[in-house]
Amino acid sequence: MMSPIEIIAVFTAILYLVLAVRQNILCWSAWIVSSCLYSFIMFQANLYMESLLQIFYIIMGIYGWIEWNKRNSEVGFEVNTMAFLDHIKIISGILVMSIVFGLLLERFTDAALPFWDSLTTWGAVLTTYLVAKKFLENWIYWFVIDFISVFLFISRDLYLTAGLFFAYLIIICFGYKAWKSQMEN
Repeated sequence: MMSPIEIIAVFTAILYLVLAVRQNILCWSAWIVSSCLYSFIMFQANLYMESLLQIFYIIMGIYGWIEWNKRNSEVGFEVNTMAFLDHIKIISGILVMSIVFGLLLERFTDAALPFWDSLTTWGAVLTTYLVAKKFLENWIYWFVIDFISVFLFISRDLYLTAGLFFAYLIIICFGYKAWKSQMEN
């Protein structure tokens, strides 16, 4: 059964993404509200890494707001792209942290799907940084993370949240296209 908290969390999460596609700084405030609500929801679903991720999101929401606000006043804070070596570092970091935290969760908690929970969490942690820095590739990373998350949330009976992440997959395509177009102009 969908809770009112989950409904509000989904609404503010969609609002975040729509505003992020438009590169509107208000996206970060929607992000923070959604993250506060999802921290509670994920903890109740025994997705502890996802719950901790939401606390990180709150901090990154503040960082993103400051970064975009500071950089918007500077000339040249436009969408940019990553070097190949940066991709290797990001992917390696995600995989190593996922394995380490997956093992810890498996051994010391009753976490549901500890390795998948860790993979989506650490992927999101590193990808959030890419958003704050306005790297175009953040959209590709989010697509992979959100695709996996759909199945993770279905497994925990969080159907509305799974639907949100499915909708994200579609919006992400528009986000990538919009940011790429802006980068090329």
